Amino acid sequence: MEKLISSWYNGQTLPESYIFPPDARPGNLTTAHLRDNVPLIDLGGAEGGDQTYINQKILKASQNLGFLGHFLRLQILFLDHRATTASDFQLLCYASSFACLQKTRQTSTLTTRKKSCRLSTSSGYFDLEDVHLWRDYLRHPCHPLEECMQQWPQQPSRYRDLVGTCSAQVRKADMKVLELISEGLGLRTAYVRDELCHNVTLSVNHYPPCLDPSLTLGVPKHCDPNSITILLQEDHVNGLQVFKDGDGSIISNGKLKSAEHQAVTSSSHSRTSAAFFVAPSDDCIVEPAGALISASNPQLYKPFQHKEFFINYVLKQGKTEVLLETFTLQA
Repeated sequence: MEKLISSWYNGQTLPESYIFPPDARPGNLTTAHLRDNVPLIDLGGAEGGDQTYINQKILKASQNLGFLGHFLRLQILFLDHRATTASDFQLLCYASSFACLQKTRQTSTLTTRKKSCRLSTSSGYFDLEDVHLWRDYLRHPCHPLEECMQQWPQQPSRYRDLVGTCSAQVRKADMKVLELISEGLGLRTAYVRDELCHNVTLSVNHYPPCLDPSLTLGVPKHCDPNSITILLQEDHVNGLQVFKDGDGSIISNGKLKSAEHQAVTSSSHSRTSAAFFVAPSDDCIVEPAGALISASNPQLYKPFQHKEFFINYVLKQGKTEVLLETFTLQA
């Protein structure tokens, strides 16, 4: 089994199996702060009665930038919201501590009733990869919470309590954002929330320092194959690159835009981020909302099961344009 990068890397050499081909490398990186380039949206305003204004800001952000989900694109930086507390930073610290405790071990996978808690490296397809990712990760399901918690790491001692609390808060935030998107698109409040919030998965990604960041990637350019993503990350280390002007999302029939993104590495600092992925059930039928289809805005995508989409996502290595062609209706 493959070993975590954290367990063997000494900073002296960069294995060839981690060097990307020239056309896929990040090259010489320039520093840009995410907060300076995306809208700041205070979800507390929606709870305070200023919901129409919040709806407009969310839709504008989704149309102009888009980030991070695949069917609905959005980037929200939470201000004065329950999901943004000191526990965010603690979550990263505890998850990072768990990775450190395991650094001398090989891949660890626990599978129970078709759900799993996995500590691994690169992607989930290490033996099939042409190039490996400069990343160790811990991934496990978070919903239904009480059932999933039994599969989580028991060390550090506060991990289950801390991550459980944060998971519940983030799920509430996810559902609120999806409700606001539904309303902003002119759909019933619960339209998107009810259909696309069945599964929640946490992925804690740890990117160790790398000898030459211009040759490697923590995660290559992609769009997430889920409904919406809430990302918690450290402010003092840059590493997330977002690409504007992506393809349209499916549920919104192209009204909202997608944004590809990738994770780059650093020669001097490690970085840890935690991403909560909210997705439909495998059997959920995903299709453009009927209320958004008209003679002037014809249906762009055919209906499909979410598991069919995910299988194609893996086969096409997350390449958005090629992936969407599979589900686009022919003119």
